[in-house]
Amino acid sequence: MEYSVQLIEKYFPSLTPEQRDRFAALRDIYAEWNAKINVISRKDFDSLYLHHVLHSLAIARVCRFNAGARVVDVGCGGGFPSVPLAILFPEVEFTAVDSIRKKITVVEGVRDALQLTNLHPVNARIESVAGDFDYVVSRAVTDMATFAGWVWKKIRCGQQGTLPNGILYLKGGDLTAELAATHREWQRTPISNFFEEEFFETKEVVYTPKI
Repeated sequence: MEYSVQLIEKYFPSLTPEQRDRFAALRDIYAEWNAKINVISRKDFDSLYLHHVLHSLAIARVCRFNAGARVVDVGCGGGFPSVPLAILFPEVEFTAVDSIRKKITVVEGVRDALQLTNLHPVNARIESVAGDFDYVVSRAVTDMATFAGWVWKKIRCGQQGTLPNGILYLKGGDLTAELAATHREWQRTPISNFFEEEFFETKEVVYTPKI
């Protein structure tokens, strides 16, 4: 089944016309870039709005960021979750970080096509990125203990959204042992709480605060 921007409108009915137009434009923009640099598998592309755009926006159902908040997407790949979140939160500053240059090239192209002035792609490892952030977002980059070790010092204490500053991570499968290995407390929210599509049945947003 092929999904369209109507899937996003189903769950986010209060989008502005500009936000809707930007979400609608994602298919053609990613199709053009994917033909040059394969960042989304060919068989998965018809499910762009389900598997990538809406999945990214699950983070927004767990935490809404304040205007001026600084959010970094670590291991952003082709721009998920940072591109959809930057569309949804135009007053929030997003930094999209990946160590693979060709992936950042795609994110730069998407940013330019959409004129997303609040999205800042960086080709680097997170450890070498200057500054600190209110929230770290990511999607299944590595195991949580390793990931937390990479990013923990990059998160500043405080609260720049509906949750205290921290990590918001999109993960699937049995996470009990993996989260326990981090020796931190995690809030686990099934994405099926928000979105009814079968794809989300085993997927969660996991969150831990920087305290």
